[in-house]
Amino acid sequence: MANRNWTKEETIVAFNVYCKIPFKKSSKTNPTIIKYAKIIGRSPSALNMKIGNFGRLDPELKKQGITGLINGSKLEEIVWDEFNGNWDKLAFKSETLIADFQNKKIEEDFDFENFPKGKDRETTIKTRVNQGFFRSTILSSYNLKCCITGLSITDFLVASHIKPWSKDIENRTNPHNGLCLNSIHDKAFDKGFITVTPDFKVKVSEYFNDYSKEKPVNEFFIKYNNQKIVKPERFLPTTEFLDYHFQNVFIK
Repeated sequence: MANRNWTKEETIVAFNVYCKIPFKKSSKTNPTIIKYAKIIGRSPSALNMKIGNFGRLDPELKKQGITGLINGSKLEEIVWDEFNGNWDKLAFKSETLIADFQNKKIEEDFDFENFPKGKDRETTIKTRVNQGFFRSTILSSYNLKCCITGLSITDFLVASHIKPWSKDIENRTNPHNGLCLNSIHDKAFDKGFITVTPDFKVKVSEYFNDYSKEKPVNEFFIKYNNQKIVKPERFLPTTEFLDYHFQNVFIK
């Protein structure tokens, strides 16, 4: 097995895993690495090395002085060039391959009993799959912590779209269009009661001024005004998306 060349399908799955786990936490003992290594029939060490190889191609890691592994294959470069930035394609293609490796249909992980059939069903499946990939990628990028409060209870964390889902079909799966927020701040962000400015500062709406004497309002919102968010390890939110939210969603 050690000498068997990697296929393109295996490499695409490796790129999926690269997006789903914090790079600094990638190791042969990481449960996610172990899980997907078993699915594609590789050793955890081999998959972990592949993650390191992808790291060498990531300019965002290089800016942080993280180089990944020095050596790598041409196939990794081909997969990176094909899928990096084409997030819808990566999400659905890689998740389909993961299902194929397990001899499953991709919809088996979802409850579609009451969903429509035909074309609408296909669209719904793809949407669900891509949403799952987006959530995993965003939470991973922020090391499973809310970027405002630092909360790390994953059941309370949400992958929030900066430019709303309904306003930009092409960037629904783009991890540069996401923030990891706890459920309360996600709701407030979605409704425009808070925003994150293009210089990565939390801005709290003047709407809260009428409630400033309430301790919970101060604790949950006002005290975070002008605080810098914790930036992600990868997939830094773009100025374009942050500016859109600030100008069009935020209640000033």
